[in-house]
Amino acid sequence: MTSTRPRSVPRDLYAATAAVLLVTAAVLVGRYVYTYDDLIVGWPPLLGRWDPHLGPGTPAALVVAAAVAAYGPAVAARLPWRALLPSVWGAALAWIWSLALVDGWERGVAGRLATRQEYLSVVGRWHDVPATLRDFTGHILLHSPDNWPAHVAGHPPAATLVYVLLDRIGLGGGGWAGAFTITVGATGGVAVLVAVRALAGERLARRAAPFLVLAPAAVWLGTSADGCFAAVAAWAVALLALAVTGRSPWWAAGSGLLFGLTCYLSYGLTLCAVIAAAVLLLGRRGVRERPVLLVPLLAGAAVVPVAFTVAGFDWWEAYHLLVTRYYEGAGGVRPYGYWVWANLACTVLITGLATAAGLRRAGGVLAARGRTGDAEAEGGRAGGGRAGEVRLAWLVAAGLLALLAADLSGMSKAETERIWLPFALWLLPACAFLTRPRGWLTAQAVLALLLNHLLATGW
Repeated sequence: MTSTRPRSVPRDLYAATAAVLLVTAAVLVGRYVYTYDDLIVGWPPLLGRWDPHLGPGTPAALVVAAAVAAYGPAVAARLPWRALLPSVWGAALAWIWSLALVDGWERGVAGRLATRQEYLSVVGRWHDVPATLRDFTGHILLHSPDNWPAHVAGHPPAATLVYVLLDRIGLGGGGWAGAFTITVGATGGVAVLVAVRALAGERLARRAAPFLVLAPAAVWLGTSADGCFAAVAAWAVALLALAVTGRSPWWAAGSGLLFGLTCYLSYGLTLCAVIAAAVLLLGRRGVRERPVLLVPLLAGAAVVPVAFTVAGFDWWEAYHLLVTRYYEGAGGVRPYGYWVWANLACTVLITGLATAAGLRRAGGVLAARGRTGDAEAEGGRAGGGRAGEVRLAWLVAAGLLALLAADLSGMSKAETERIWLPFALWLLPACAFLTRPRGWLTAQAVLALLLNHLLATGW
């Protein structure tokens, strides 16, 4: 197996070194070639500022990091599957919460979604939800009357409506919004595990589990709404993986429903169709055996778009207006020539050096046996051995392709440490190919702790 060849470890280090050099170049070029007025970020390539600090979450973050790095691989290998999934969720919650609380309750949780550019700042304007939906596009452009703040204008209305509904049921304010966002966002790793097990086998899913817990992305999963969006998109893919590998057709309906919802949470999540296409390709034998799966999938996918369209919101009009606003603001200033590669440095910082090494190994798997037919060995169902590795490599490659498409589009210039969380989750399972997982997990934890304690991250 590729993952056990003696020469793989030095090559893994070469991949990690290349990732470090990419980040270093992005930092140096961002600081010494460009100015703040060029990039509009405080600590390029990240949106934030230099602010070394400790906080109430520091001791807990150290304990969680040490425990997962030391015992995570062994526990993930031995724990019954039904117990592993809630354990991963619980561990991810502990990691995200502890990192968020390094900044304290107000700055780290309650205040995150309550700034003037965030969703909670407009909850009071949604007294009449149908009327607001009909008039939503009239407030996207910067020169429009009562224009929406940046994050509201930059997303379809379902993103804001989530927090409006929380307020309506009595869970208003930044504290509840932050807790909800973290709780949902932490399930994203569980969804990825479900998909990996269905498509590539349980062994690889178990190997990936600790890396999905201890990802540096946790710094932004608490409490960015994009973490919540990432989880919804991940569950859409997971349910589709269950449907094409022999489970109930109802999973396909649920997958379609969530895919439709993701498109109304973030315009960029339409690129999750690339990952969905990979799932259909890897499970195509199941689709051929039960083509009826496509009926509930498409029917479910139509529900949310039809509902919003009937309510008066025009997705396409809103998207075109957003493009105009994007180039009226920071998007029109930030240089594409820097961000088209510096965005990838941001990706290194949210996925870690272990993922860089894992991607190298995934590429090696595809290079050695890259035909899709190999990925469907053993009847196109999840199996073990080499066939499972090829299927996992294809799934990871689909996540990377979606991310690269977002990068080349020019609609992602900066802040991708937050915006690309839905794609980054699908790169992390590449770590299942790594040997010496404890060392790599330690590297992941150290990176997250340094980022969270040395920088004041923002969005």
